[in-house]
Amino acid sequence: MGKKILIMHGPNLNLLGEREPGIYGDTNFETLNAHLIELAADLGMEAEIFQSNHEGALIDKLHACRKECAGVVLNAGAYTHYSYAIADAIKAIRIPVIEVHISNIFARDAFRSHSVIAPVCRGSISGFGLLSYDLAVRALSGEA
Repeated sequence: MGKKILIMHGPNLNLLGEREPGIYGDTNFETLNAHLIELAADLGMEAEIFQSNHEGALIDKLHACRKECAGVVLNAGAYTHYSYAIADAIKAIRIPVIEVHISNIFARDAFRSHSVIAPVCRGSISGFGLLSYDLAVRALSGEA
């Protein structure tokens, strides 16, 4: 297997398929992760999945992955909009991090239209449903 990537899900993403399906769709968390692992493998990569509802756990995982992963796909959930601590962790690890969002964050509540992590990420993808994750995985593989 080729390079290893980390796919990180932040708060409430473990409830995919149940939580506001009109916004986030009806695909459940386990199905999404199985798909992403398979997609990464098809692209010659190994994907590790991590989810936490806790800011510190996300930061700790970013720190831990810096020496074993070639890149990170990160949906930080609501932390996107105010976690300077996660932004600092991304800046510190110096591997590419791609920010993803299922919904179009710019078409929702005003507070969601600002990302404090975007300036330190390689790129940001939002509004394409679960395809946002696929696009980020492909970007890390070099096939985007």
